[in-house]
Amino acid sequence: MHEETERVAGLLAAQANAAELFAETVRRGLIAPGRREQEVSDDIRDLAGELFGVRRHWHKRIVRSGPNTLHPYQENPPDRAIGGDDIVFCDFGPVFAEWEADFGRTFVLGDDPVKHRLRDDLPEVFEAARRRFAADPDITGERLFAVVGELTAARGWEFGGPHAGHLVGEFPHERIPGNQVEYYVTPGSDHPMRRVDSQGRRCHWILEIHLVDRVRGFGGFHEELLDLGHD
Repeated sequence: MHEETERVAGLLAAQANAAELFAETVRRGLIAPGRREQEVSDDIRDLAGELFGVRRHWHKRIVRSGPNTLHPYQENPPDRAIGGDDIVFCDFGPVFAEWEADFGRTFVLGDDPVKHRLRDDLPEVFEAARRRFAADPDITGERLFAVVGELTAARGWEFGGPHAGHLVGEFPHERIPGNQVEYYVTPGSDHPMRRVDSQGRRCHWILEIHLVDRVRGFGGFHEELLDLGHD
């Protein structure tokens, strides 16, 4: 029990630091028209080092803008300059004192009401999916993925990725064999999400919401811990 308490505390502290990193990114105006995505990514990386001593990120750092926001994590669209009316999302996995964070947020430059609506719907879909997760003690990754799809469609968007989350902590998805779908929130993941791993430790999960509007050519992204920090 003591070990699990420490694991939970470590994951929550890492997420709090990631949230502060993104808040400081906004305060310093790092996401601005004319700046290139890679430039912003590098600046956020350096800011993580400045604020928290972060030297490692457990997955590739993502800053995407405009049409690049349609691409799921696995793809690598070309670097582009951020436009004055763009939607931008950031997906970072900094490691804080050996604990992983996986945190994504979306920002809107300009006054486009559809982009603002998409950005505002992201946390709403996340929270609705989290409530469904909390209400179903036997929910599987496959079922939660279907729930996310239903919630997404109800708000008039399309879901943009092949999965809606993954294990976090001892199981970073960069190291998970691709055929082990039970480690993801995705079709075919038919194990109960509330379970323990091979070492008897409780599994903890990240939920990812990637909403896209393919007709208008943009999307947004929101992710954080699913099963912790929402009491």
